[in-house]
Amino acid sequence: MTDRNAVRTALVLMLKAPQRSKRRLVPVLGDAAATETARRLAACALEDLAAWPGPTWLAHAVHGDVDGLGDAAAAHALVPQGEGNLGARIARVEAALRGQGLAYQIFVGIDCPELDGAYLARAAAALDEHDVVLGPAADGGVVLMGTRRPWPPLEPLPWSTHRLGAELAAACRRAGASVAALETKADIDTVEDLARLRRALSEDPRPARRALCRWLGEIERRIEETPWRSI
Repeated sequence: MTDRNAVRTALVLMLKAPQRSKRRLVPVLGDAAATETARRLAACALEDLAAWPGPTWLAHAVHGDVDGLGDAAAAHALVPQGEGNLGARIARVEAALRGQGLAYQIFVGIDCPELDGAYLARAAAALDEHDVVLGPAADGGVVLMGTRRPWPPLEPLPWSTHRLGAELAAACRRAGASVAALETKADIDTVEDLARLRRALSEDPRPARRALCRWLGEIERRIEETPWRSI
């Protein structure tokens, strides 16, 4: 990635406090383990922000969401998400950063620890020739959204469904935006996803990913009957 791409592209992490994240894991893991899993997923995303050569932002859902994430969170600028569904919140953050002169923006969450610097760099490079870049998720959603222009209306889109990726791309094209797509990645919603993630990250040298893999191994040992044992 060129220096010009790095300097101009803001990497934005959409974030909720760990105790309010990954709630689909609670029925199997319990509240404490689901919260700790979310905290470690957030640590991986913060690791990516720390390595990003351009401006970085934490978009927090409510006041205090970054409390407890330590120095890794303190290094980044904060912007509130505000009210509404995820689409409304992303659009509001985009407008706020654009108002500060940051037209090129990439949005990520904590759902895809398989993201790396090369993938993020390809997203930034795609914005050289396209208005929008999307990182498709294997379940039909997205793991990354990048733009160099205001988003079309996002609130009406089917967030958290398998139709999101296709309908987001279609909405951007209807608004006259050119859209690039990166390679598909898997995100994290279920315990089965965590089992697959542990295998996928088994050789990853990044410290937060190594710590996450150790934690996932501990979870597997704790649970006597778990869906991932049949995977």
